[in-house]
Amino acid sequence: MAESMSSRPTVAIAGATGFVGTAVRDALREDYDLIGLTRSPVRAQENATETSRVEWRHADLFDPYAVRDGLAGADYAIYLVHSMLPSARLTQGQVADLDLLQADNFARAAEAQGVEQILYLGALVPEDRDDLPFPLRRRLEIERALASTSVPLTTLRAGLIVGAGGTWLRMLLNLVRRLPVMILPSWTRAETQPIGLRDVVRGLKKSLGHPETYDATYDVGGPDVMSYREMLLRTAEELGLRRWTTTVPMESPRLSKLWVWLFGSVPWALVTPVVDSLRFQTRVRTNEMHEWLLRDALSFEEALAASVDERGHPLPNPRDDLRDREDAVIRNQSVARSVQRMPCPPDFTARDVANEYLRWLPRLGWPMLKVHVEHGRIAHFELRPVGTLLKLRFAADRSPEGRQLFFVTGGLLAGKGDRSGRLEFRQVLNGEAVLAAVHDFAPRLPWYVYNSTQAIVHLGVMW
Repeated sequence: MAESMSSRPTVAIAGATGFVGTAVRDALREDYDLIGLTRSPVRAQENATETSRVEWRHADLFDPYAVRDGLAGADYAIYLVHSMLPSARLTQGQVADLDLLQADNFARAAEAQGVEQILYLGALVPEDRDDLPFPLRRRLEIERALASTSVPLTTLRAGLIVGAGGTWLRMLLNLVRRLPVMILPSWTRAETQPIGLRDVVRGLKKSLGHPETYDATYDVGGPDVMSYREMLLRTAEELGLRRWTTTVPMESPRLSKLWVWLFGSVPWALVTPVVDSLRFQTRVRTNEMHEWLLRDALSFEEALAASVDERGHPLPNPRDDLRDREDAVIRNQSVARSVQRMPCPPDFTARDVANEYLRWLPRLGWPMLKVHVEHGRIAHFELRPVGTLLKLRFAADRSPEGRQLFFVTGGLLAGKGDRSGRLEFRQVLNGEAVLAAVHDFAPRLPWYVYNSTQAIVHLGVMW
């Protein structure tokens, strides 16, 4: 267990500024010392007030050493992170791969710092897992990554969380308020079991630091089982509105996403995972945690009433006020991130994959583009007769088992950012896959030129 200067246990919360993270902080601050981890320097500075009673740390979860520093002194760690919003001026890669890399970093850092337990809030999963949608498969992969070390993982799987600031709730309220008549696809007959934010927090708090919950997974939900159509009508009734619906025998997920995007007032990047998840039956499989929560659980209407103002408008997300400033910081940093997944051959390690990459590079682009590797681990990309475009140097001291790291140390295409650009090969999911990732690369080319040239070439190399 990590040491603490206080007699109280210390809990680190990744995703501490989100709508769930904010509620968790409020619930734990009386009994625990809290560390709030955020990738945003803006949030770290704004939240670090004398009255917050939280130690805020700026931690880029794509940097394993930053995560390790962020978890220093933590007895327990709560993971409430997703990658649906940009973390760099240019981001190449699937959300699932970005999330997987961050979760892997978090689990390794927790093990290195002697954290006693990781808690994760995942998603309810249908019993039939043969054709899971992308967002649910992504959540299960995060669970596997967080459970891949010796640190015990406790997972609470919840469906739709009814709470102030939730993205899907804002979408639901906007649809009900703006559409007096709704033509619903057949998937809205699927049943779900929404849960109030207060009850999710109760479950996390009950699990925290209790060894009987270690390495356990619990489905949690509220007392009401309903279809999405019924949820729309019950929401309208709670808001004092009269709404008419009709269901048509068609799935039309793409049309549903467009409809939700037009009238729900949420970014397209958030619409797709929400709608893809909603189309599946996700009811709770009963367990002792769920039964305990039901003894004092909020009804759907009670949780909804606590999430809206007197006009029936959704209460704001805690992140919203600072988002414009965060976006400005990302633009000013002007770095690129790219993460691609590759299947890992049997019996291969990350070092084997990196060596194959270095052996393959010299065959790339001959005769105009020449790549030579010196001392086995330093690569020079040279364009005749212009000169060295990029130079990569292997970082042996930052390449533990399962990871191979190279720093971008120069070249005509490399700019001078605040942080060193780096390329890594990371083995994940018990060796089933390798993530090839470029982080914090600051291009020297103007961005409009870089996006249409060098960035495309990089993707081609990774493919």
